[in-house]
This record gives sequence, structure tokens and C-alpha cells, in this order.
Amino acid sequence: MSATPTPLAPGEVEGNSGSASAQAAAIPRHVAIIMDGNGRWAARRGLPRAAGHKAGAEAVRRTMQAAVGSGVEALTLYAFSSENWRRPEEEVTDLKGLMGFYLGRELKTLQKEGVRLKLLGEPAAFGSELHDRLEAAVAETRDNNRLTLAVALNYGSQAELAGAARALAKAAAAGEIDPDLIDEAMLGERLHTADMPPLDLLIRTSGEVRLSNFLLWQAAYAELYFTDVLWPDFDAEPFAAALAEFARRQRRFGGR
Repeated sequence: MSATPTPLAPGEVEGNSGSASAQAAAIPRHVAIIMDGNGRWAARRGLPRAAGHKAGAEAVRRTMQAAVGSGVEALTLYAFSSENWRRPEEEVTDLKGLMGFYLGRELKTLQKEGVRLKLLGEPAAFGSELHDRLEAAVAETRDNNRLTLAVALNYGSQAELAGAARALAKAAAAGEIDPDLIDEAMLGERLHTADMPPLDLLIRTSGEVRLSNFLLWQAAYAELYFTDVLWPDFDAEPFAAALAEFARRQRRFGGR
């Protein structure tokens, strides 16, 4: 687990004032977060889990604004996994209600901040009303280019990879591609993140140290950062600490 480092300014490399290009390279283009700890946050306060999810939704706004201010190009948030349907029906209903409420409330903020909303996974499973509202927000923000906010809803990385494999198999069976020429790039083009920058930094909150079926392919060379901060307490300060740790690391991508 990463110890909490002394925060640096976004883009600052420790011990090196550096050129503008060096500082830019120290800023991750694409950050993903496994937002964990809502339930524990609520339990520690004697509150229902729904209160933790509500507080977690507030943390989304703070983190999005921190990402915009830091110069990050893309922020992907693991909001609801394909395994979360196993939770009690009441909790799932609360989560869906919160999604609808905050979508309506935050749409103006997305427009103001120049944020493009993107959906990962299979959000149609949440029902036509919520899905239609999500798709409308995607359409309304499609021309924004300051930050791409990708929200993973009913998402599972293994299912995503299986879907990409099926698409390649169908194309090969139809004679559209030579199966002997299938490579990593061709598979990547069929993932939900195909139009996004490569994943640079993956953060998980609450002290858990696992990926939980999130962006398994995309995280192949991402830097991993784990913090004990519970998601409802996450804000610009721990986000800056994660970016500072990213700037300290040397990325070799299998080289020397």
C-alpha cells in the first residue's frame, strides 16, 4: 500500500524543476478510481448505507473538479459493477435513485466545467427512464473537451473483454479480418475505452488492495495507488497526493 506522500503541485517532479514538457509528462492523462468505502464511512457514523452513498456522490463532484484543475484529460469512475446487483434490492434502488438525482443536479456543472460524459458498461440494465436520461446527458455534453468523465455502470472488465473477443470472432468469421493478424491493438479498439487515452493511474480508496474486475486490460501498465481514505472523504488533497506519487515513479513499460 502506498504511504501518503508529501503533496507536490500537480505536474511537479520531486527534485527537478524541469522543463514544461517534463512537467506535462508527470501529469497522468487518464486516471481511474475504484470508489470504495461508502458503507464503512456510514457504519462508523451510525448511519444507513444510503447516507454513505450520498456522501460518496458529493466526493465525485470534488474529484471531478480536482481532475479538471490538474490538467487530467480523462477520469474514469467505477460507479456500479456488474457484481453489485448481488447487493440488497433496497440498496440497489437507493443507488439508482441517487444516480438520477445527481445526474439532474450536476449536468449544469458538467457544462460549466467543459466535461464530456461517457458511459462504460451496460447501463441499459438500470431501466429505460434512467438510461434515457444518461444517454441524453452524454449527447448534451459530447462537444465538451476539457475533461472526459467516464462512468462505469453495470460494468465488468471480464465481460468487456469477452465482448471484444466475440466482436473479433464475428469479424473473422465474416471474412472481414484475418484471424492470424489479430493483435493487442485490434482488441483494444473494441473495448469501451477505445476513444480514451491509455490508462496511466488507477486509484483505489478505503485500503482495499485489488482491482475487482475493473479495467483489467487497460491497467496492464498503469501505476496503481492505494489509499486508506474512504471514498466519501476523498477530495482535492488525496487526489493531489496520488498525482504527486505518480510523478515520483519511473515508468519503464518493460524496458530498462
